Amino acid sequence: MAASEADYPSRAGRSGGAVASVSLPVATAIVIADMIGVGVFTSLGFQVKDIPSGFSILMLWAVGGLVSVCGALSYAELGAMFPRSSGEYNFLTRAFHPAIGFMAGWVSATVGFAAPVALAAMAFGEYGRAVLPNAPPMLLAVGAIWLVTLVQLGGIRQSSRFQLLSTVLKLGLIVAFLIAGYTIAAPQPVRFMPASADLGYMTSAAFATGLVFVMYAFSGWNAATYIIGELRAPEKTLPRALLLGTVMVLVLYIALNAVFLRAAPMDALAGQLQVASIAGGHIFGETGGRFVAAMICIGLVPSIAAMMWIGPRVLMTMGEDIPALSVFARRLPNGAPAYAVLFQLTVATLMLFTESFEAVLDLVQFSLLSCSFLTVLGLFKLRIAQPDLARPYRAWGYPVTPLIFLSVTAFMMYYLITTRPLQSGLGAGAMASGLLIYWFAHARSRRIAATAVSGSD
Repeated sequence: MAASEADYPSRAGRSGGAVASVSLPVATAIVIADMIGVGVFTSLGFQVKDIPSGFSILMLWAVGGLVSVCGALSYAELGAMFPRSSGEYNFLTRAFHPAIGFMAGWVSATVGFAAPVALAAMAFGEYGRAVLPNAPPMLLAVGAIWLVTLVQLGGIRQSSRFQLLSTVLKLGLIVAFLIAGYTIAAPQPVRFMPASADLGYMTSAAFATGLVFVMYAFSGWNAATYIIGELRAPEKTLPRALLLGTVMVLVLYIALNAVFLRAAPMDALAGQLQVASIAGGHIFGETGGRFVAAMICIGLVPSIAAMMWIGPRVLMTMGEDIPALSVFARRLPNGAPAYAVLFQLTVATLMLFTESFEAVLDLVQFSLLSCSFLTVLGLFKLRIAQPDLARPYRAWGYPVTPLIFLSVTAFMMYYLITTRPLQSGLGAGAMASGLLIYWFAHARSRRIAATAVSGSD
């Protein structure tokens, strides 16, 4: 049964103590920064091995972007209805049950954000070595996380300025790379117009498999839902930020892959991880690899910043609802949830030193996909069970757009179960552990309340 307003009076509004100061440009910057990581700079080499067609490759990225837009439309409706920070924790609590919300929050608050932060930081260290050959990658990785954490502890206004400026710089470098790529003197004879062979490529197993990894590159389109309580006029700002950010990334991803294909021969790209560096070498010559490494390094900083901003908000909101976690709900006068930020910093740093974050990331992928699937499924449940709820924004294209997202997400979950059964099983186990912890904590709270009542008698 869905949670009612009477059951959760504190959930009617924003997170306690939230400062509604985040503007549309900053919220959009968070979405863009969280989405554009290293995925788009590394995926193409494995796609062209089985799909040697420029048109089919671009269609692969276009399909991934359109599915992400469908997800953003669904989340926008839920976020406008329930303007409270924490993403799936909030939505699943309202649509299904607090236990389901806790399960999603448990995964996100423990490793769901810390593992991607560690992965991005390690990538920062590796690419940074190409720019600063004598700098230890681990030192660069740790330094990036700690620097961004200091920014987050400086408060929402400082975080907003840093996020906006760093994301604008990131976009500026990508646009400069695109311009250079499109003005290259000797482009490759790649075909971007459809041909008869493309239908076969686009209905192949390789296209379906490629879509799974493309969707990973698009992950982060829901980033602004984790800070809804800090948005100005969230019923308007959230839908615009999610859609604008996702569409901008969709355009950039298609343009980047077109440049990679235009700059370097497919044979040189096939099976290679560093496709951006290979393309950069053809565009800029000997300095190409260093320029691309610097571009990716600078671009990873706003990505880390976005995750270090939005991740702690899950734990913060859980702390507002669960007495045992109340310390994480405490905010500094500047609005920063200091304990929640420091908790995520600690987990991410430990992962860096244990170098276990890639394994953890494999484990949580199934859990994160499951939570997204349940969230969009919750949109249908709320439309049917509570049609009279105020909906400041309604998902465009309902029910088709959320059904598209559910279908592709279900396929990705099936792919993970069949290709990585152990990791998927452990991910499901992590979700189950969240449910067990919820019921244990809930039962303990009831016993304490019953003891207090009997003692007063």
